[in-house]
Amino acid sequence: RGEKREVIAVIGDGALTGGLAFEGLNNAGAANTDLLVILNDNRMAIDPNVGALKEYLLSISTSKRYNKVKNRTWTHLERMPRLRGLIQKVGGALKQGFLQQSNLFESLHFRYFGPVDGHDVVQLTRVLGDLKEIPGPKLLHVLTVKGKGYRPAEEHQRIWHAPGIFNPETGERMQHAESGRPPLYQDVFGETILELARVDDRIVGITPAMPTGCSLNRMMAEMPERCFDVGIAEGHAVTFSAGLAAAGMIPFCNIYSSFMQRAYDNVIHDVALQHLNVVMCLDRAGLVGEDGPTHHGVFDIACMRSIPNLTIASPMNEIELRNLMYTASLGRGPFVIRYPKGEGVTPQWRQPFEEVPLGRSRLLCDGSDVAVLTFGPVGNAAAAAIRRAAAEGVSAAHIDLRFAKPLDTDRLHATGRKFRRIVTVEDGAIAGGVGSAVLEFMNRNGYAPKIDMLGVSDRFVRQGTQSQLRAICGIDERSIYEAIMKSKQQ
Repeated sequence: RGEKREVIAVIGDGALTGGLAFEGLNNAGAANTDLLVILNDNRMAIDPNVGALKEYLLSISTSKRYNKVKNRTWTHLERMPRLRGLIQKVGGALKQGFLQQSNLFESLHFRYFGPVDGHDVVQLTRVLGDLKEIPGPKLLHVLTVKGKGYRPAEEHQRIWHAPGIFNPETGERMQHAESGRPPLYQDVFGETILELARVDDRIVGITPAMPTGCSLNRMMAEMPERCFDVGIAEGHAVTFSAGLAAAGMIPFCNIYSSFMQRAYDNVIHDVALQHLNVVMCLDRAGLVGEDGPTHHGVFDIACMRSIPNLTIASPMNEIELRNLMYTASLGRGPFVIRYPKGEGVTPQWRQPFEEVPLGRSRLLCDGSDVAVLTFGPVGNAAAAAIRRAAAEGVSAAHIDLRFAKPLDTDRLHATGRKFRRIVTVEDGAIAGGVGSAVLEFMNRNGYAPKIDMLGVSDRFVRQGTQSQLRAICGIDERSIYEAIMKSKQQ
């Protein structure tokens, strides 16, 4: 609009590995945009950063000879405003001479400044004031310490990325699992892929900077040569997995559900179109709780359901998760397994593997008044609601679909013929979800039951505990019970 503004973008060194970051740098540098990029470099995402960029930034920040000469040069030039334009030229010569390489950011037409101590507020303020007067694209390399100011967080950065409840005075954390309690779903994934990999050397693990979050770190510790952390680059994670699958490997690509949205094109063109044996494990599917709308994994079913060749499954419990992973490892083509954040329901989950027939549902209990079709762990709330309704005289059949694609058409035909009311329940978006798939099937085959679809409505869900959000979205036990009890009124 012709306005004069100083624009600042702040990015972490972990996020800088994403392709979109380089697209932005490339565009801003070519357009000579008056922009300051502050690179907050603490060498950590959730886990320590990986890749060539990390090594490059480390070489810049740890070259003592270069930094010593650079600091002296800056001190002299600050006293001579007319020579300010030489800063970039001198800096570039120093970098190339002492680091034996050209500067990555300067090759993108960004003037590089730094590194500077991000915890020295006085120095940082002075540097920002100076940079404000320099036109064009600039990048300030700021070194920080993750968890700065709190010793437990500084010493154990990986753990304290998301520590849960803790005593701020002592640093004591409330441990998750008591003996005999069900495990976290991500821990079941981590243990199961390790078991599978021990007996099949074609199995490899891939994650975009989430090895601890998804528990792939367990396989990494035992089989580091068969695990790959590709940085915060979900699209690359999927295409890299496709390349491995094309060469005969069986890659398990673990990506949080909400972040898989970044790789939608890669799933279509690099995996599904070529019908490759890539197992895409979508952690944190459904409502994740306090992380809020950026992290809720409620769109993956609707996104993936329209893609040909995909198998889309979700386990109702930990044993089912193990069996689905085992089934996918047998080479069944592109396979998506979605499972939620948090604790499961089965303490004795480590059972022998069983192959799951593709597209086959489970009839958990029969009924005569209404059919309840569930997809994934939300089926446990439905089971409790069905028992409660039975005590009130309403007979409900419970079908655990297990697969959103392919659907169990035999079971759906039988359901369409028998029931006048159907309730579908899913921990995902209603629009385009599993309930929508059931509705499409019934309409296509001439059945006309009344279908109540429970799930996440057409909105972004805010923060809250998982139980609070499930109640708000109408997929908790009480909401399912109320939907079932409508049969008594009709």
